[in-house]
Amino acid sequence: MTMPETILVIDDERGILELTQMLLESQGYEVLTASDAIAGLELIEKHSPALVLLDYMMPVMDGFTALREIRERFPRSYVVMFTGKGSEEIAVELMKAGASDYLRKPFGNQELLERISTVLKLRRIELHNMELRTERERLLREVEEWNLELECRVDEKSRELEKAQAEIIQAEKLATFGHISAGLAHEIRNPLNSISLFSQLLQSDLQDNDDQLESIGKIMNEVDRIDNLLVKLLAASKQTYGEFAAVHVDKVIGEVLGTIKDKAEAQGVTLLTDMAGKLSPLWANRDEIEQIFTNLLTNSLQAMENGGTLQVAVSEQGENLHIVVSDDGCGIPEAHFGKIFDPFFTTKSKGTGFGLSVVLRIVKTCHGHIDVESNPEQGTTFTIRLPLQPPTKL
Repeated sequence: MTMPETILVIDDERGILELTQMLLESQGYEVLTASDAIAGLELIEKHSPALVLLDYMMPVMDGFTALREIRERFPRSYVVMFTGKGSEEIAVELMKAGASDYLRKPFGNQELLERISTVLKLRRIELHNMELRTERERLLREVEEWNLELECRVDEKSRELEKAQAEIIQAEKLATFGHISAGLAHEIRNPLNSISLFSQLLQSDLQDNDDQLESIGKIMNEVDRIDNLLVKLLAASKQTYGEFAAVHVDKVIGEVLGTIKDKAEAQGVTLLTDMAGKLSPLWANRDEIEQIFTNLLTNSLQAMENGGTLQVAVSEQGENLHIVVSDDGCGIPEAHFGKIFDPFFTTKSKGTGFGLSVVLRIVKTCHGHIDVESNPEQGTTFTIRLPLQPPTKL
C-alpha cells in the first residue's frame, strides 16, 4: 500500500479551506491548511507536500510572490493557483512563474479533483524522470571512473610488461656477452701470456741497457692493464660460483664508505647513511655485495666533482631488503638512460663501461631488481630490492 499524498491548501477564505479539506480528505488525500502564505511556507518546509493549492489574492504575501518562493525553495512541491480574475495575461504569468495549473473561482468539485489528479500524475512522471536522469548520471560517472581505473591498470600493466621485456633483453645480452667474453678472454690471454714471458726473458738479458729495460717495462705494464681489463670483462658476465653466506649489508656499506671517505672529503661531498633498525642478513656472496656498493658509490662520487650529498638508505620491506643509493650530481642524460647497464657503455674518458653491468649481473644473480631514476643536473637514485635469506637457510 502507498502512503496518501499530502496536499496543502493556502487561502484566506475560511469557507474555501474547510470545504476543500473535506472534499480532498474524502478522496483519501492527507490535507493541511493555512490561512496565509507565510504560515503555508512553514508547513511546506516541515511536511514537504506533493501539491499546494494557492490563492492568488491574499494579504501579507500575495500568491504570486509565494508561488515564486515555493518553486525556488521547494521544487518537489507542485502548485495549482486559485484566482478570481480570468485574465489570460495573469494565467500566462502564473504558468511562467512555475504554476502547474490554475483554477478560476468559483470552481466545481469535479473540476478541482480532475485538475489535482492530472497535476499529481504529471508530478509523479517528472519526479520519476528526474530520478532516472540522476541514476543515469550516477551510472555514467561510475562508468567513467571504471574506464579511468581500467586505463590506469592497463598503463600500469603495460609499464610492467615493458620493464619485464627490458629485463629479459638485458639478461639475454648478458648471457650472450658472457659466452663471447669467456672465449675472447681465453684467446687473448694465451698470446698475452707469451708476450709477458718473452718480455721477462728480454728483461733478464738486457740488464745493462736502461733504455730498452724501460721500454720492456712499459710493455709489461700494458700487458697487466689488458689482463685487468679481461678480469673486469669476465666479472661483468660470469655467474657467481663463490660461496654464499649470511651477509650483513650495513657492515659492508660501512666498509665501502670508509674506502671513499677521503676522496669524498676532498670533493666536498657529504656522506649520509640511513639504516632502519636492525637489518636481517642476505643470503649472498659477500664480495659481490661489496662490489655493488663499490661501483654505485664510485659512480656517484664521479658525478659530484663539485660537491654534494651522497646518501645510502637501507630498510626491510616485507621479504626484501630495500636499498636506495642517491646523489645530487650531474645526473644521467635522457639519451643515455636506456644504455647504462650495457657492457662497454661509458661516458667517461677513462671508463671501461663494466661497473653498472657488474651491478646488474649481481642483482639478477641474487634474484633481485634494480631501478634507476635520474634528472640532468639534479642527481640520480638507484633502488635495489634483494630477497632476504629465509631463516631456515642461515
